[in-house]
Amino acid sequence: MHHPIPRVPAVPAPVPATPDLEARLTDEMASVVAGARRRALRDGDRQIDTAHLLHSLMETDPGVRAAFEGAPQVARVLGYLVQRSIGYGLRWQGSVEDSGALQLLAQPGWSPAAVTAMEGALARAGARGDVRVGGTDLLAALAADPECRAVEVLDHAGVEAGELTTRLGEAPPSRQVSQG
Repeated sequence: MHHPIPRVPAVPAPVPATPDLEARLTDEMASVVAGARRRALRDGDRQIDTAHLLHSLMETDPGVRAAFEGAPQVARVLGYLVQRSIGYGLRWQGSVEDSGALQLLAQPGWSPAAVTAMEGALARAGARGDVRVGGTDLLAALAADPECRAVEVLDHAGVEAGELTTRLGEAPPSRQVSQG
């Protein structure tokens, strides 16, 4: 009996939802995650990464945009994110974003760094007595990881992640200085 060779789909499989992580999100944050998931799929990525989350946050949450130093800075970040979605991010395509995040935090459809950011956002919300995460919680967690793609986007757009985390009430991220 001859079995036909299965075809490999030309597009990546849909980025699956992670009910355990996403169940703790507000409706607004669930919308942000859904937008990041659509963006990841459209970009040909199998995982939501921190830049997808940042892009979705910037587009949907006025509180996140207000955390920046005015409209010109918001425009630069959004402009850089758009560049990423139309070609700049090709060097990331097909690779897993891992900024040293613990593999124990692995969630299907999420990069380890994105899971770490979401867990950090949930911890930040919990520290103020809230069980659900908001947009600025996630922005603070993204900006606190100096090795994630979202911080790379911020850097290229001229946003100092340390200053952003300070405005959001977080300790600035520590940057490792390479010697050489």
